[in-house]
Amino acid sequence: MDKTFVPKAIDRKPEWILMDANGQGLGRLATLIAARLMGKDKPTFTPGVEMGNFVVVINAGQLGLTGKRMDTKFYNSHSGYPGGLKTVSLREQLRIHPDRVIRAAVWGMLPHNKYGRKIIKNLKIYAGNEHPHAAQNPKPVVV
Repeated sequence: MDKTFVPKAIDRKPEWILMDANGQGLGRLATLIAARLMGKDKPTFTPGVEMGNFVVVINAGQLGLTGKRMDTKFYNSHSGYPGGLKTVSLREQLRIHPDRVIRAAVWGMLPHNKYGRKIIKNLKIYAGNEHPHAAQNPKPVVV
């Protein structure tokens, strides 16, 4: 009987992937990013083993959102003190920190454990068209 192949750290060959968020829907883009980060697009995918890629997202400030979502979706953060709840609308969050919008959407699709906290660090998000990862030669992916 053959043994089951379990990939090791030396079998990991991460790629750098470039995704353009210009005009893309937030949820659809986040699912593609989460799958690439976890390595679900590879035939050697194994749950709990870091086999994913590095993902570079550009133009995060130009997401294409529909309907009234800009004014009805809110992001909450709490300081831990009484009355310390801060609420920011999606419109404000895109204006001030557009990278946090995509990061929050992707984080909701990743495992909430040590594995998820490790692979979210492989996500690089930039508001503009420029990124400092040209030396890694990221492959553009059509979304």
